[in-house]
Amino acid sequence: MLYRLTKSKFILGLKCEKALYLDVYQPNLAYFPPETIKKFREGRNFEAKIKSLFPNAIDISKQLGRQINKYPELTLQILNQEGEINLYEAGFVFNEVLVLADVVHKSSNGEVSVYEIKNSLSVKDVFLNDLNLQQYVIRHCVKNLVSFSLVYNDGNDSPIYEDKLKEAQDAENQIAEQVERMKDVIQGFEPDIKPGEHCSKPYDCPYRRYCERNKATQLKFGNS
Repeated sequence: MLYRLTKSKFILGLKCEKALYLDVYQPNLAYFPPETIKKFREGRNFEAKIKSLFPNAIDISKQLGRQINKYPELTLQILNQEGEINLYEAGFVFNEVLVLADVVHKSSNGEVSVYEIKNSLSVKDVFLNDLNLQQYVIRHCVKNLVSFSLVYNDGNDSPIYEDKLKEAQDAENQIAEQVERMKDVIQGFEPDIKPGEHCSKPYDCPYRRYCERNKATQLKFGNS
C-alpha cells in the first residue's frame, strides 16, 4: 500500500513544515543528542512493559521487519480472523497516511480498542495530535472502533488509561485539512522558515543544527 505521510512525519510537520520537508528528502541531516536517545530508550522500555499486559499478541514488526508497506495488509488479514486478538505495531493506511498503533485489541465480539503508550507523567498536546491522526486513519480501516486510549506513566511505571476517542472524532476535520496541507508541503520546495522558538518547543527539532548552520552561513555571506 502506498503512503506519503507517516505519523512521525505528520507530528514533525505540525511543529515545522521545513522539518517535515527535510525528513522526507534529507533525513540524514537529523541529529539526536544523547539525552534524546536516552529518552527514546526509556520510552521503549515503558512501552514494552505495558505491551506485556496484552498477552498472546502478534507483533507485526517481528513478522515483517522493515517491510513497512506490507504492515496494513497483514494487520487487516489478522483482524478479520475470528476470536480475540491482540496486535503490536498494527499498520493502517488511509488517504496516503500510514500509522502504526502500539497495541490493537479486538474482542471476541469484534469490538476494536487501540492503545497509544507514552512514557510521560502527563497528557501533552503532541500526544493528542498523535492520537487524533491515528483515529482519523484507523476508523476508515476497521469496523467497530469503540475506544482509543492514551496510556501514560503514573510515576511508578504503572499505566494510567484515558479514552480519547470522542476528542479524536471531534478533531477529524482539522486533521483532514492538516494532512492535505502537509502533502502540499512535500510536493513543493523546501520551505523558507528561519530558526526560532518553535525549534525547541514542545521538543528539540532534529533538524535544528542544519537550520542554525545555514542561518550562520547566510549571515556571514551577507556581511562579507
